[in-house]
Amino acid sequence: MLVVEDDMSIAEPLVTGLEREGFVVEQVATGAAALAAAPADMVLLDLGLPDIDGYEVCRRLRAESDVPIIVVTARGAEVDRVVGLELGADDYLVKPFGLRELVARIRAVARRSEGRSAPADQRRVGPVEVDVRTRRVTVDGDEVELTRKEFDLLAMLTEEPGAIRTREEIMENVWDAHWYGPTKTLDVHVAALRRKLGHPTLIETVRGVGFRTAEPT
Repeated sequence: MLVVEDDMSIAEPLVTGLEREGFVVEQVATGAAALAAAPADMVLLDLGLPDIDGYEVCRRLRAESDVPIIVVTARGAEVDRVVGLELGADDYLVKPFGLRELVARIRAVARRSEGRSAPADQRRVGPVEVDVRTRRVTVDGDEVELTRKEFDLLAMLTEEPGAIRTREEIMENVWDAHWYGPTKTLDVHVAALRRKLGHPTLIETVRGVGFRTAEPT
């Protein structure tokens, strides 16, 4: 596990606590060091870094790999949380927090990540094909580049074409099981998927409930 935290008064007890819980931890204090670090099985990322903004570090990490990322920060505003999740973070925890809650979040994110990487069959809805095993999406045979969250959202919606997935169910499985606020980030990702897939009617909005996939019209 990689802990990216420049405040040693926070980093040192955090690392000690995580090691007591059985985690193998590497700690760095800058964004540059985080981007240069050896691949980790999870990243705890502070946003207020001295060299590179934490959002940019999150974006670069996500562009390079599917490593689970938990943002750990003092920035508690809704807009900060939305931005962090849209950039690819798997969870967002506001300081101060308890070690038990953090460990619970780590384990929950790890379970969701393992589930996403499990082998599965290919799915097809109209001209859209989703290969969950290789995490590839094609439309009419042409591959479409999706972000991690966009792919996970599409994979969930195409698991049972026509079945309605509630907003709460999607947020819990694709984003954060502890999300209790507005779900604007979900609408942003649905809009992005519709645009990238080129078939706006593939993902239908079920007003007041959630979304489902259907044959494009």
